[in-house]
Amino acid sequence: MNRLTLTTAAALLGAVLLSGCSHPSDAGFDAQSATPSPTCLVHQTRDPGNRYTAGNSAAPRAVLEMMRYYTANGTKAYCDGQPPTGTDRHWTGLYTTLGGDPTHLGTPVTSSDREGSHRSGARPVR
Repeated sequence: MNRLTLTTAAALLGAVLLSGCSHPSDAGFDAQSATPSPTCLVHQTRDPGNRYTAGNSAAPRAVLEMMRYYTANGTKAYCDGQPPTGTDRHWTGLYTTLGGDPTHLGTPVTSSDREGSHRSGARPVR
């Protein structure tokens, strides 16, 4: 192998390794992917990050996974029997801000829930 090939290979490997890194505020949404048909909801542990709130720069697969989760499961109770947390409300606020049907949610979304998703930079779908 020549030096240029090794340099290119090293650069590509570095890019692949770094592509999996993200800022902690961009932590993923827990869509319970190990349970295709969950019987209850889990509480989200982090507020929506840029992967979900950056408008045209958001990660489409991540956004669609969140939207699908609430559309299919949003009326279910939380597994621990507790009401939604503030973080959960930010996610459901984002769901409705992005055009999700509020009737797919068990707990009504308030204007402050939507404001929480706007603080993260979410923009409504037009």
